[in-house]
Amino acid sequence: MSESNTARRDTSSPGRTAFLFDLDGTLVDSVYQHVLAWREALESGGIRLAVWRIHRQIGMSGGLFINALLRETGHTVSIEEAERLQQIHGEAFKRYASQVRPLPGAEELLAYLTESGVPWAIATSGRMESASLSLRLLGLSEDVPVITRDLVRHAKPDPDLFLAAAVKLGVEISDSVVVGDSIWDLLAARRARALGVGLLSGGYGREELERAGAYRVYNDPADLLRHLDEVGVRRAE
Repeated sequence: MSESNTARRDTSSPGRTAFLFDLDGTLVDSVYQHVLAWREALESGGIRLAVWRIHRQIGMSGGLFINALLRETGHTVSIEEAERLQQIHGEAFKRYASQVRPLPGAEELLAYLTESGVPWAIATSGRMESASLSLRLLGLSEDVPVITRDLVRHAKPDPDLFLAAAVKLGVEISDSVVVGDSIWDLLAARRARALGVGLLSGGYGREELERAGAYRVYNDPADLLRHLDEVGVRRAE
């Protein structure tokens, strides 16, 4: 990906499709590492939950994620304790990061969009500290627009991340395609009034993603690359 995103922004124009990608479970195979890291963090606070319950909330911002899980268990924590849990999660995820891999077709999909002059950005509920570990696996250049939880007031399912990513690219959110693996991505896309595309690579089912607003659902980035014409990008013959 030698082309810069600066060049892509210069060639973009109103009405042109742009892609806004989630990161974990969408471009990198890291969902279950995050689940295990969150289990460690929660158990450090005396909160025991089955991993499937933790997985169901992955994709939300850390604060909302903790609140949602605590609501199921009846636990309460202070703001300071919630921050500590997020810090422990971040430290635990660093230990699991060596197991993370790019999802099939992720690098090829981003390279194809770049070569085709299609603007794209990444918008993740993760903080930059943990997101940077996954971003390095994709071999992205430093000028790729990346919006993390640190940069917006509210994370998913609020639309702030995707709205900020569209602004960063200089495109209209209504001309953007949000690609995500969780219902929280697609709910945020609906609230932003962007087209939502779901991927099964994060563990959510097809019907769940469709009910949350997915216009199309594909297996992984490789499957999306094969069907780009269905979401507004004409493949070269």
